[in-house]
Amino acid sequence: MRFFIVHELRGVTTPDSGRMRVRASCSLGTAKAEALTGALSSLPGVHSVRANPWLGSLLIHYDDSETRTTVLTLLLGAADADGTYPLPDVPPQKELRPLEGFLPLARFLFLRPLLPLALNIVNSIVGAVPFLLRGAGALLRGALNVDVLDAAAIGASLIMRDFRTVSVLTLLLGLGETLEYWTRRHSMSMLTESLALNVENVWLLADGTETSVPLGQICEGDLVVVRDGGCIPVDGEVEEGEALVNQSSMTGEPLGVRRTVGASVFAGTVVEEGRLVIRVRHVGDGTRLRQVVKFIEESEALKAGVQARFERMADMAVPFTFGLAGLVWLVTRSFRRAASVLLVDYSCALKLATPLAVLASMREGARHGMAIKGGRYLEALGEADTVVFDKTGTLTQASPRVVDVFPAQGFERSEILRTMACLEEHFPHPVARAVVHKAEEENLQHAEEHAQVEYVVAHGVASTLDGQKVCVGSRHYIEHDEGVSLAPLRNRIRAEADKGRSLLFMSKGGKIAGMLSIEDPLRPEAVQVVRQLRELGIQRILMLTGDDERTGRAVAESVGITEFRAQVLPADKAEVVQSLTDSGCKVLMVGDGINDAPALSAAHVGVAMSDGTDLAREVANVLLVHSDLRGLVDARLLGMRTMSRIQRNFVTTMTLNSLFLLGGLFMVLTPGLSALLHNLTTLGVSLNAMRRHLPLPTQKDSSC
Repeated sequence: MRFFIVHELRGVTTPDSGRMRVRASCSLGTAKAEALTGALSSLPGVHSVRANPWLGSLLIHYDDSETRTTVLTLLLGAADADGTYPLPDVPPQKELRPLEGFLPLARFLFLRPLLPLALNIVNSIVGAVPFLLRGAGALLRGALNVDVLDAAAIGASLIMRDFRTVSVLTLLLGLGETLEYWTRRHSMSMLTESLALNVENVWLLADGTETSVPLGQICEGDLVVVRDGGCIPVDGEVEEGEALVNQSSMTGEPLGVRRTVGASVFAGTVVEEGRLVIRVRHVGDGTRLRQVVKFIEESEALKAGVQARFERMADMAVPFTFGLAGLVWLVTRSFRRAASVLLVDYSCALKLATPLAVLASMREGARHGMAIKGGRYLEALGEADTVVFDKTGTLTQASPRVVDVFPAQGFERSEILRTMACLEEHFPHPVARAVVHKAEEENLQHAEEHAQVEYVVAHGVASTLDGQKVCVGSRHYIEHDEGVSLAPLRNRIRAEADKGRSLLFMSKGGKIAGMLSIEDPLRPEAVQVVRQLRELGIQRILMLTGDDERTGRAVAESVGITEFRAQVLPADKAEVVQSLTDSGCKVLMVGDGINDAPALSAAHVGVAMSDGTDLAREVANVLLVHSDLRGLVDARLLGMRTMSRIQRNFVTTMTLNSLFLLGGLFMVLTPGLSALLHNLTTLGVSLNAMRRHLPLPTQKDSSC
């Protein structure tokens, strides 16, 4: 067992303070996580510790460098080779449950009226102490924030001996914190569960004996056994056996794929039939489970721009509130009126409602098959005015098929197909899979007779066979980059392009050897999606393709797109997207292939589907879990509705709190009533932020 620092931020509140995320090399389990959390929380200078037991993650807030050193020393001592934890005997922290957080409300409503006045006063003072200490701590750190404002409001009420107002303030502030904690925890938990690999124990093969062990104990190089119906828990290579593997979670393909000795398998896929002994290749951060952890951590960090703006406004509102309270006291010399100003501020609702709205929408997106990797991208979905589609595998189905094979003079049809399949089988692109599948249909065996295959980025693949260079790729690659004349196939090229088919060429020894005609059917929902995107305010829709002009025009016209670019190289795709962003467009890019990764990165928000390549899914900011373009419409609508809700909450907060502020200034509202209305407003906009959006067009209502 080892611990790694995966992220650290210094100078959070003071120059020496910080926030550090530490990750264990395997899952901790509930008991160990609670023990670690309790031990770390007991250290002087540690503000808070949050643990995710099954993902092995600890988030620690500390005061200074000395505390940081103490924390790391404790973790070093906890990481014994045998996985045991020699930690201090500290009672584990009790997890806060929603109902427990609302118990103070029940006590206030039903128990407080029955208690003697003196006891209620004591309870009010005791309840106020944590908020007063928190405000004092913020002042000592030089921060003038909401904690100071809350402490000032409670302190003013104590000075006026308005103990009922003190109780109301501490009650509502506590309820707000409970609401935020529970919503964040519940939202992130749902995000994790929607994507994580839910495997606890695996069968480890050692010395001919199978033993059930926790997944966290598996190391690189171990042998893992998976049988019928079992989920493959690691990335690795088949060492023994043969099975039909459902890879829909990785590629979107609904049909099982035959996997034998030497084939690669991936975490999250399922053995439908057969038995596999897998040599573990990737463990720890290389597995799908760890990628989920990274996804969630980045989701928390990538705030929407509107969220950051509102948080800055909230911080700016605190000095304004103090200044206004001071001005009121100077003019009226009424401490009660000044206290009324302190009891009403804009910052609470602004800071609380916006992140809750973002998290709630991310949770709703995850529930309906949209993995949105941060609030920033949720905002970009709502504000996009330009959509750029890659053609192959995006507007068209990710299951193209080879229609025909056309050899050039002097070459055999079977030779062309066999050689192209032999080269293409090394790469996980839909077109490559189609070529290999066609060879399998015709029972063509393609032994590895060529030299090492080279993937020529933005072009195709190349190798050496019989001492001659062999290239497979697009027309641009073969004709322009390799200088191979396509004249022998000119008429056939024109005829196939007029049918809207894609063409894949092969050259050998500097001469054209043949080509494949590939039919890539349009996704049945493509026309509807393009129309709906225009109805949702998208002003410009482009299609990018590496095919020639005829093929590109045929596909674009069939889906209702008037603007397209043909024979576009991957680098050119990124340049097109970059030029659009430079001209002021807010670009949403949709792609699926390795070659689309640069363009996905260049856009304001990149979207990929589950049947895209691993790299495209990694680079994309939004992943559509279901292989259906209508999820793009849902994502767009979810982004628009989220931003609209945030704006409505902002207007509501500013309007109501301004009215309460005026009511306090002119003594229409008492300080206690001002505080109650203000906090009820905060809770109201927070609850509104967490509401489910209306069912989106292509979603089925899951409330039943």
